[in-house]
Amino acid sequence: MSMIDTSRFISLILRHKPDVIGIALDEHGWANVDELIEGVARTHPLDMAMLEEIVATDEKQRYSFNEEKTLIRANQGHSVPVDVELEQRQPPQYLYHGTGEKYVASINAQGLIPKARLYVHLSADTATALNVGSRHGKPVIYRISAQQMAQDGYVFYRSANGVWLTKEVPARYLQRSDRE
Repeated sequence: MSMIDTSRFISLILRHKPDVIGIALDEHGWANVDELIEGVARTHPLDMAMLEEIVATDEKQRYSFNEEKTLIRANQGHSVPVDVELEQRQPPQYLYHGTGEKYVASINAQGLIPKARLYVHLSADTATALNVGSRHGKPVIYRISAQQMAQDGYVFYRSANGVWLTKEVPARYLQRSDRE
């Protein structure tokens, strides 16, 4: 089993299913590091040195330790209700959302909704959005009029790893931007 498999399993635990290994997240999404290592190690290779390497080298910066490295949490992407203490931020004029062609009709009809997650995830640039969209088949990029949304009362947050988050994006703020 690879370190990537272990990292994916940790992501599942810290974002969606802590009960799989018998641990609980506090109201801010923090898990006890010792309990996480013990629970994950039953099925995936993991010790503190490996966990520190996963946190330090994860290209999406999915995880954060507290200062003492006794607690760990996912920075965003939760389907379980937690408050990861996001800082409300004023968004740039435009943000971007990458998705797959198969979701276009639904998005055009109802806008962007979080589905199983707590927030809609948005990117600050088209390259990141294209990368995200490519995971879902033929990529489609939407440009979001984020500044206008904020002026209209929608709240935006920026996670510790730079992902922009909001509760929803109504269709009127979306413009498909991947077509010439």
